[in-house]
Amino acid sequence: MKLACAALAVTVGLLAPAPARAADTPQLARPTGPHPELVRPTGHQPVGTAAIHLTDTSRPDPWVPGSAARELMVTVWYPAAGPGGRRARYMSPRESELYLAGKRITDLPADTLSRVRTYAYTDARPAGRAHSLPLVVLSPGYTQPRGTLTGLAEDLASHGYVVAGIDHTHETYAVTFPGGRIATCAACELTEDDAFFRKLYAGRAADVSFVLDRLTGPKPAWRGSSLIDASRIAMSGHSAGGASAIAAMAGDPRIDAGIDMDGTTRGIVPSGGLSRPFLFLGTQAEHSPGGRDVSWDDDWKRLTGWRRWIVVAGAVHGSFTDLTLLADQLGIDLGATITGTRSLELTRRYNRAFFDRHLRHRPQPLLDRASPRYPEVIIAAR
Repeated sequence: MKLACAALAVTVGLLAPAPARAADTPQLARPTGPHPELVRPTGHQPVGTAAIHLTDTSRPDPWVPGSAARELMVTVWYPAAGPGGRRARYMSPRESELYLAGKRITDLPADTLSRVRTYAYTDARPAGRAHSLPLVVLSPGYTQPRGTLTGLAEDLASHGYVVAGIDHTHETYAVTFPGGRIATCAACELTEDDAFFRKLYAGRAADVSFVLDRLTGPKPAWRGSSLIDASRIAMSGHSAGGASAIAAMAGDPRIDAGIDMDGTTRGIVPSGGLSRPFLFLGTQAEHSPGGRDVSWDDDWKRLTGWRRWIVVAGAVHGSFTDLTLLADQLGIDLGATITGTRSLELTRRYNRAFFDRHLRHRPQPLLDRASPRYPEVIIAAR
């Protein structure tokens, strides 16, 4: 009974946008190995990574009354001059412990997620010509840390993108700042209604704009910032992070294109429309046209530029992150009919196709018609 309860907690609290149905209740099996791992990036360039602490003194933290500033932790993934050095940690042991406790997952060792093998090298020397690399910002789902999009970030970096993943402080269970100080999930104590999520989207949009200021402005926060081409910036996010891509684009014209991966939008596309390229990428069960989440149907009508609505058969909510890949390796059945390895491949391939098309202006037939290589993927509207 304890194992089944833990598995249900994974589906409802970790991955699913709505409560799981009884028929979807997963079963927890014996872990397949002590060291879960991501999938090797598909590009030719080694990947470096660096963690950056940023403080925005122009605004208080939206979740902590009386705060003087908004603090953020950001991970930058980038093409590196060569492999070598120390592999980046997926999470610290304490972050893993607090995350699993927050999700009420008690049947895995507390440090499980700190043992995930990644493919990026900490503080490796950045590679590239000045102002030559497009920038992609990643925003995770509500209660999820930035690390859950590592598999996507590493792959984009291996293909020549700079990628900035943001931890939106107090919206996940553990954000670790220099010196070991940890911010926990203050937002988790509040009622999750439409007003709550609109506040969250607005706060994340402000976070993104501040990160862009610090990565591309006159006093850059990262030593490789001179490599970034500030005229080519895009954003992708999962769940609440995907909806926040719309809010960020509406408020910041520097963001040229965006992707919402399975995130309910709640009518946040401006009434005057959004004319820059946008991609909806979601589960077939939840986000098909006319499906259970009708917010995409409403907001689709106000996307006035290049647009695609793509759904993936057999995917679940977490399939667009590392979580289903890791769940497979830990023996957790989340109810998806495609493997975590396959879903990560699809997530990587369609994100990169979109960015290659709109930031590098390379034709991408993958976004225009069905591909026999990816029969699970359906172009639902265009």
